[in-house]
Amino acid sequence: MTSVNSGVCDIKKEYVLKKEEKIVNDDGVNKRKISESDEFEAKKTKTDNNKEEASRCKRKGQNKARPKTFQDDKQNKPCPSIVNLISKDELKPCQFNNCKYIHNPLDYIKSKLPDLGNDCHLYNTRGRCPRGISCRYGSSHITDEGFNMVDEEKASKWKEDTKNTLQHSIQILLQKRKYDFSLSENLVKSLDIRKKKQINNPSNDSINSEELNEDNHKIGPVLDEDIVKLLPRERKKINWTDKLYLSPLTTVGNLPFRRICKEYGADITCGEMALCESLLKGMKQEWALVKRHESEDLFGAQICGNNAYAIGKVSQLLKENTELDFIDLNLGCPIDLVYKKGGGSGMMHRIPALELSVKSASQILDIPFTIKMRTGVYQDKKIAHTIIPKVVDWGASLITLHGRSREARYTRLADWEYIEVCAKAASPCPVYGNGDILSYEDYVNSRKTAPNIQGVMIGRGALIKPWIFNEIKEQKLYDISSHERFEIIKKFTKFGLEHWGSDTQGVENTRRFLLEWLSFLYRYIPVGLLERPPQKINERPPLYFGRNDLETLMASGNCADWIPPEIYRLLRRRESPL
Repeated sequence: MTSVNSGVCDIKKEYVLKKEEKIVNDDGVNKRKISESDEFEAKKTKTDNNKEEASRCKRKGQNKARPKTFQDDKQNKPCPSIVNLISKDELKPCQFNNCKYIHNPLDYIKSKLPDLGNDCHLYNTRGRCPRGISCRYGSSHITDEGFNMVDEEKASKWKEDTKNTLQHSIQILLQKRKYDFSLSENLVKSLDIRKKKQINNPSNDSINSEELNEDNHKIGPVLDEDIVKLLPRERKKINWTDKLYLSPLTTVGNLPFRRICKEYGADITCGEMALCESLLKGMKQEWALVKRHESEDLFGAQICGNNAYAIGKVSQLLKENTELDFIDLNLGCPIDLVYKKGGGSGMMHRIPALELSVKSASQILDIPFTIKMRTGVYQDKKIAHTIIPKVVDWGASLITLHGRSREARYTRLADWEYIEVCAKAASPCPVYGNGDILSYEDYVNSRKTAPNIQGVMIGRGALIKPWIFNEIKEQKLYDISSHERFEIIKKFTKFGLEHWGSDTQGVENTRRFLLEWLSFLYRYIPVGLLERPPQKINERPPLYFGRNDLETLMASGNCADWIPPEIYRLLRRRESPL
């Protein structure tokens, strides 16, 4: 049941804050009362009078014009040669003559920022902190001489729990463009030639293999791969039926967040969208997106490219150097940076390039190659149902359809009736539906509207309430307490320190991604406060307070509420250009 007021979530009256007139200081001396409407008009007038200045200062998007979270200052950082030393015996001169880092452990400790705590999570769990003397919780494992302590018993039991780390040797080959991509290049080239010949000779269904070899200029012995092609039955198969799939979420779908969702019942996880161009350059920050935690038992990587050669090369690269269960191609990314280059949802209007990409990747891989797309580019022109049958014929193993167009972004409800149309068009290939699932009731309604889908993918619903997977499996609503929600946040920070590190840069990364996630978490409205549960994803509540102070705090979307006023004022002064 939806609320009476469209877009407004009904809260029990005893928890709703009354709209009182605000008291505002006038010149810091006199006080006067103004209504909310007067305040709005004043702001509007001020904005109208300064349109040019406002347009220059406006920060568009969440990450644009935002200062860097961490500034590298080489003169205040320790040299890697001294970071993780256990004793004096390991101390060796730096091999770089022009190294500007600090080379004396005691000098670095004196200039180091104060610790954030006395208890290092990494040292307690692993027996050794990999960040050594640069750890911001280092007082528990750093000696007075500046060496890193080791708990031999815990260290011997610890086993690396993260896979798909970029090897240095592979990174060097990629950066120097010496990685052997002959397999993917020859395959894409042969498929491209075959396609062109079929277009030029539509009456000739079969192409002479000698002609193809002649065009490819193949030299050398005939290998098994040239004669025996990998049959579909030889590829790894995945049972997609009735699984709960965590959507690959850019920025917020990081490894620590996926670990949280796995603990709360997610069946399938997928890494954040990784750009093919950046993967082929060996960029560490892009390769971090394909890392896999050992708890992710069914995990895939999502890639985004605009041509078959890049997509084919990345497919070969990931096949040879990572442990993945599937690879997903992004055909739904709506952002201009990707779309204008022909990637993401832009590929839906470039059918020849899409055909070559899907065919080459599906033939290179011995794992399923899947597709995630939107209904189309424009809201009034849905084209997914015409593309999906073709993509299935080209070799896709699973289609995930987000029930919105690129034009709609997230402003309209997902069209589950159209998802059902596409599921029928894709048969017998499995189709997953995606959009607007925030409760077990939404899940049931989506399966009723689209009975031919194999399962559902959940994105924003998992960001707002990561326990949604367990709710669906247990077929009930959780009235989770503020204490339990706070424990989830604490667990995320621990996972973040494990993933990004416990030094200053790692702490800043953990803080940054936690804040990104909190911008979704605060949208959750506790079940006990709802007049008519469950909450709908497109509904926003009036101002309300919770059943305790922590619950009230978690309902705020203003980060300043989490910081004591005196500290907040100090931070604002530090950020001021004056």
